[in-house]
Amino acid sequence: MQRKTKNFVYFLSEKDHSKHSKSQISNEKLTQILKVIAKQVLKEKEQSMQDLERILQEGSQESSSNSQLVGDEDKQIDLRGSNEPITKYLRILGYIKDEKKWLTNKAFFEIGQRMLEDIIKTINEGGFGFHETRNIGSGNTILDTTRKLELGDDVKNLDVPGIILNSVQRTKSKGIPVEFPLQLEFEDLEKFETKEEVKVAVIYCIDLSSTMKYSMSSGEGSRIEAAKRALWALYVLNKKFFPNDSVYVVGFGSLASEVKPHDIPYLKTYDANDNFLHYTNYQAALRLALKILKKDGAQNKRIVLITDGQPSACFVDNESQRNAILSEKPYSHFYKPDEVTISKMKNEKDVKLDIGKEMVYLCYRYRQVDQAIEAKTLQEATKCKREGIEIDTIMISEESELLKYVENLEKHLKGRAYYINPEKIGRVLISDFISNKKMILNSKYDW
Repeated sequence: MQRKTKNFVYFLSEKDHSKHSKSQISNEKLTQILKVIAKQVLKEKEQSMQDLERILQEGSQESSSNSQLVGDEDKQIDLRGSNEPITKYLRILGYIKDEKKWLTNKAFFEIGQRMLEDIIKTINEGGFGFHETRNIGSGNTILDTTRKLELGDDVKNLDVPGIILNSVQRTKSKGIPVEFPLQLEFEDLEKFETKEEVKVAVIYCIDLSSTMKYSMSSGEGSRIEAAKRALWALYVLNKKFFPNDSVYVVGFGSLASEVKPHDIPYLKTYDANDNFLHYTNYQAALRLALKILKKDGAQNKRIVLITDGQPSACFVDNESQRNAILSEKPYSHFYKPDEVTISKMKNEKDVKLDIGKEMVYLCYRYRQVDQAIEAKTLQEATKCKREGIEIDTIMISEESELLKYVENLEKHLKGRAYYINPEKIGRVLISDFISNKKMILNSKYDW
């Protein structure tokens, strides 16, 4: 039986006959919408889908009146005038999902990519350079450039077409007919230049103590929002250009917890209602970072502390240490989270605290660091150094006492200490990561 085909309709894909096929959102409009989404997801206060819809509608109305969000000339979709919620349309496009953490994987990387582009643009405009060594030699990444083979060089990366051409040109220059098989000489040999991509494992330890929620001087966001934005872009940079590297994130207050990279936007600071978790424990961050890095096989390992305050807590590993502190300060306070607090952190912040048998000694001293806390912090940092892990500290505070403390710490560890305006933290982190990422080696061997 012959089939009738005149009523058949063919589509290249399902998208071709979807209800949104006749109109597509412009890149300019999408950029503005994603900026709004990024700003909301980075906020300390958790935004519901209803909150997001309201904010997008308000932004759409304001931008529509200025002809910025909606382009009338190219007949883009007028999200403001549509009966459908903007959030529903964004779900169709695959940017948000109806869950507590409503950002999709697609949105995470696209927003991160745009943040990265903005930071790179600012770096270029600001004259920041990536100071890489230009000593070309042997390594594991093959470049497009070539050089003459030297005695002792590895022959695995020979440029065969170049060698044949060299042989032909040499033969012709001597007036000798070119015949096959070619007679090669050592001067014909060329090899591709290479560079060594050094695998790096870096852990960014983000201070989640209560002061990190303080607003920046410009009033545009808080210190923690600036740090999260920078790490978001940095992680996207890492996955796109250096996929063999490892970037970890640890959030810390009185205790530390490992943060999944895709949860960077959702990080929240602790406060007084979180049962003493809002203190600053450098030792907790360093201890968890060391535990993570010991499992990583990278050649180069590094810890970067991002903080706005001096350490005000440390671990007490046994009863003897506790008694030693109490003998000097009888009214000292020690803390270990109970099951209610642990459950609350899991449900509200999706945080799994790194809890051992030790207790936390809490002691906040205005513009001073308690001696016991200072000793414990230095002891943990020294353990990391013995494992070959570099430790750098980024300070987003103007307190001279903090600067002095961190500078002395890094001087002892032979690391680096930076004071950074929170609004420029993205520039510094991206520049620093790239400049320390590559090592191009000159490796010549004697015959």
